Amino acid sequence: MNLANKITLLRVLMIPVFMIVLFSDFNNSTYVAALIFAIASATDGLDGYIARSRGQVTTFGKFIDPLADKLLVSTALISMVQLGKVPAWIVVIIIAREFTITGFRIIAASEGITIAASSLGKIKTITQLIAIISLLIDNFPFRLINFPFDIIMLYSSLFFTVLSGVDYLYKNRHVLTTSKK
Repeated sequence: MNLANKITLLRVLMIPVFMIVLFSDFNNSTYVAALIFAIASATDGLDGYIARSRGQVTTFGKFIDPLADKLLVSTALISMVQLGKVPAWIVVIIIAREFTITGFRIIAASEGITIAASSLGKIKTITQLIAIISLLIDNFPFRLINFPFDIIMLYSSLFFTVLSGVDYLYKNRHVLTTSKK
């Protein structure tokens, strides 16, 4: 197993640690959980960079990397519903988009079509991560000036989640009309 895949597996292993810390009852547990989430999120860029720069992209890595990302974000969002920080309907839309695009990618792959990530998808991911971290740290430091940065980022991430999903499906609609012969 190469270094990139080990880093990706580390991200998966950080998910239960994140949850345990988030739901623990000690001073600043949500801040520690936010730090764990931020470190886990940063490993996504790191593992991809290492795999590409060393020519070590693997089938396992192609499978586990997006799965790790979706597990991390979904876990954080579902946990924040339980904590009352995020409305459930927002999380349902975000997770539904992820399932839809993942299913679409599976169909494309079965037809031998590879679809690259779009810039809107990257914006979606960045806004989701910023929103989650902002919510976990109770909007610090913006709460000191009564500015709802966390809520703005949450709704921005929802907007980019829907927009990138629609864009992805529209630009690749040919996948649904392609058939193997």
